[in-house]
Amino acid sequence: VQKKKKNVKKKKVCGYPISIFFIVVNEFCERFSYYGMRAVLVLYFKFFLRWDDDLSTSIYHTFVALCYLTPILGAIVADSWLGKFKTIIYLSIVYAIGQVAMAVSAIHDITDTDRDGTPDNMIFHVVMSMVGLFLIALGTGGIKPCVAAFGGDQFGDHQEKQRRTFFSVFYLCINGGSLLSTIITPILRAQECGIYSQQKCYSLAFGVPAALMVVALVVFIAGSGMYYKAEPQGNIMLDVSKCIGFAIKNRYRHRSKQFPKRKHWMDWAEEKYDKLLIAQIKMVLKVLFLYIPLPVFWTLFDQKGSRWTLQATTMDGNFGLLVIQPDQMQTVNPILILTLVPIMDSVVYPLIKKCGLNFTPLKRMTVGMVMAAIAFFCAAVVQLQIDKTLPVFPSSSESQLKILNMDSNPVTVNLPSYPPFTVALIFHNSSDESTPVHYFNFQDVSLTKQMRHTLLIPSVINDTWLLTEDLISKPEQGYNGIRFINGLATAVNVSSPAVDFGLIQPLNYTTYSLVQYGKTTFTLRSGSQSCEFSKEFGYGSSYAFFIPSTLVFGPTCQESITVIEEIKPNSVHMALQIPQYFFITAGEVMFSVTGLEFSYSQAPSNMKAVLQAGWLLTVAIGNFIVLIVAEAAKIPLKWAEYVLFASLLIAMCVLFSIMAYFYTYIDPTEIEAQFKTMTNEDDEKHKNGEIQMLKKGSVNQKDHFNKDKKQTRL
Repeated sequence: VQKKKKNVKKKKVCGYPISIFFIVVNEFCERFSYYGMRAVLVLYFKFFLRWDDDLSTSIYHTFVALCYLTPILGAIVADSWLGKFKTIIYLSIVYAIGQVAMAVSAIHDITDTDRDGTPDNMIFHVVMSMVGLFLIALGTGGIKPCVAAFGGDQFGDHQEKQRRTFFSVFYLCINGGSLLSTIITPILRAQECGIYSQQKCYSLAFGVPAALMVVALVVFIAGSGMYYKAEPQGNIMLDVSKCIGFAIKNRYRHRSKQFPKRKHWMDWAEEKYDKLLIAQIKMVLKVLFLYIPLPVFWTLFDQKGSRWTLQATTMDGNFGLLVIQPDQMQTVNPILILTLVPIMDSVVYPLIKKCGLNFTPLKRMTVGMVMAAIAFFCAAVVQLQIDKTLPVFPSSSESQLKILNMDSNPVTVNLPSYPPFTVALIFHNSSDESTPVHYFNFQDVSLTKQMRHTLLIPSVINDTWLLTEDLISKPEQGYNGIRFINGLATAVNVSSPAVDFGLIQPLNYTTYSLVQYGKTTFTLRSGSQSCEFSKEFGYGSSYAFFIPSTLVFGPTCQESITVIEEIKPNSVHMALQIPQYFFITAGEVMFSVTGLEFSYSQAPSNMKAVLQAGWLLTVAIGNFIVLIVAEAAKIPLKWAEYVLFASLLIAMCVLFSIMAYFYTYIDPTEIEAQFKTMTNEDDEKHKNGEIQMLKKGSVNQKDHFNKDKKQTRL
């Protein structure tokens, strides 16, 4: 093995093993694949599968939690059975299959949809997406503890400097892949694709990450002949688990008997396990105890990909020359990471040290938790501003109704629970104005609950009255929902460069279609007559355009079209999310980066992987907390939920600061050296004792032989 490793090391470029270039490219492509898919995932749940916010959030965080549970499985398989190389290969294949399944799950077209754009065979799409996510979680989590360690294996003991550079480049690739993917995949998702209809291209947004994962796999396999592949040496986590299990079992077995008390409950494992191993486990457990309050930080942090993205869908993303998609706001996080990490290390921490403050790692982590809580208080303030602009949609026990009079004369209406009132005619207005509408709330009428309706009163009262279904949420992705109501006695064809509404029958209406931000021109045709009118759209609005019976085709027809605003456009700007992203990223730098450094420094030399697994477990638990709160609490006000999460983190921050106050920093190397010295001394004493016993036994044996010889003579 050593000879093989020596031969591999001869293949170098600029002093680095050529094999690491394949590993670095593999990691960049894999991280692009993972973060690209994850960036649009919650929007896929809400706008493709048509799940509500709570269910979308819950499934999203369940997936993220699984991604941080499976590294334990990957580490055990790699160290105990297959080795790192084969584990990466096999699980990458599983990973790629999962990404392909996600891309396939998002394929549908007009023949596969109903009126609201929801796929008819929804079971197929849900099953395919869930299978895909499970395979992705197994793949990305399983290879997570293997790739970085496998890259480190490619260096010799004399290449410590090159190894450090490799890890710096390795983590730069992680953030680079994350940054590029969260910019590109939302752009791909926003594209319109389809054979028969123009729809949001989730299949493309998932397909490109799938292709990148295949590229990652091919690149990694291409370097196979250049890798040093260490054989599996056994998993220390299994030894730790067995030792802890024996200590608990042994203590439980002797609970009712009189035995000398032991300083630590792990000392009950001394009958079977080495004292050095027990001392190392004690050091690990001491750090793991500090991890207890930490999952709540990840509960808040990972919501930037779920709740915060959904929040951005109700905001204005126009930055002038640049229009930001809701899921592209996540790019602020990796940009700030690449900016804040060097600033913290080179400026902030040295400045604090010069001020005479002892800013220990645990203090940094505490401040990081406070920063994350501040971020969620900021998110709550932003949500309060958004709520002021949102319409009041019907609750689960209510239905809403608005009335539009298509006649030129006022009509008196008597509704249940309301006094009689007069509905004036729909008046004409210019294109830059909108007719305000009023919705009436009902609970005990024969209307569909939790729905909005429009009642169209025809010009002849005895004719058929039309009852339409209106939008009950903001149009997806900041688009605008529009429909036409034809008050003419003849059919009219309505079209635009983006949407063709087709032929609208007399006294009838169209379903909603989505148009983008900006100015759109519509063309109306009836026989040989035609006219055009334009409308400037914002983000997230809903309009009904009424074509009156008195419409005169020609250049002045724009003044006759009535624009009815049903849902106001988004008016709160996405830039208001930047402060919350800044605080959550600053918290991440002080909490996550410092936490990993602290865990590494406090871990025994052979158990750093154990603490890494424990750290990843806190991420998984944090995501499970999100789905528990989202499904169990059912808080109707989003700003109140943000405040709840922030308050929970503040409480955990207080608990953590108390635990950190009583924590004593240790030097694992020094403790291990002391135990090794003690073990060597015990071995020497034991060896000397055996020699003395052998010498004493030899004399006794000689005396016994002489005595037996004398008795024989007699």
